Amino acid sequence: MERRILVILPHPDDEAFGMSGTLAKEIRGGAHVTYGCLTLGEMGRNMGVPPFANRVTLKDIRKIELEESCRAIGIQDLRLLGFHDKTIEFEDQELLDRVISGLLAEVRPDVVYTFYPGYSVHPDHDACGAAVIRCIGRLPEQERPEVRCVAFARNLEQGIGQPDVLEDVRGFLQQKLASIRAHRSQFQAPELVGQKELSAAELEERFGTERFWTYRF
Repeated sequence: MERRILVILPHPDDEAFGMSGTLAKEIRGGAHVTYGCLTLGEMGRNMGVPPFANRVTLKDIRKIELEESCRAIGIQDLRLLGFHDKTIEFEDQELLDRVISGLLAEVRPDVVYTFYPGYSVHPDHDACGAAVIRCIGRLPEQERPEVRCVAFARNLEQGIGQPDVLEDVRGFLQQKLASIRAHRSQFQAPELVGQKELSAAELEERFGTERFWTYRF
C-alpha cells in the first residue's frame, strides 16, 4: 500500500532546509506527498540580492519559487491554503482547524510533518504546529498518524530532548540543494548561489542529516 505523507507548513521555503531531503527520499521509495502551505510568505523581509521583488510582487515570486522547490523534491500535490503571512496565530481558529482537518480527512496520512509548537522560533511556525497537533489530537487514538516535527529553538533540548528520528539524506543532496536554491529571493548564502564551492564532505556535514522530533500525544 502506498505510504501517504502530509506536510503542513506556514511559508514557502519552510520545507527546504529541514525536510526536503527526507521528502525526496520518501518519494523515491514510492510515497505520495501532499504539501499544504498556509501562506505565500508575502510579508517576508528578503527581496533578493540585488532586490528583484517588492512588497507587491513578492507573493507571486514566492509562489513560483515554491513550485520550483516542489518539482526539485518530486512533490506533485501542492496545496496553497490561502492564509495571510505573519497572522497565523491570530487567524480564526475554527477556520484554520477546519482547513487542516479537511486535509487530514482527505489524505489520511501515515505521517505528518510540521513544526514543533513552542520550539520553532517564528510565531507562524509555532501556530501552524499547534493547529496541526490540535487537529490530530481530536482524532481517535488509533486513527492518528505519526507526527514528525522540525524544531530549532535554542532551549529545545531542555524542553523536548534530542531528536528521535535522524534521516540520512546524503543520497538526496542534489534534490535538497535544488529545493533550497529555488527560493532565491530568500537565501543568498555564497555557497547556495554558486559563489563559494563546498567539498562533498562539507555538503554532507552541513546538509546530509535531517532531524525530527516525534510528537507524543
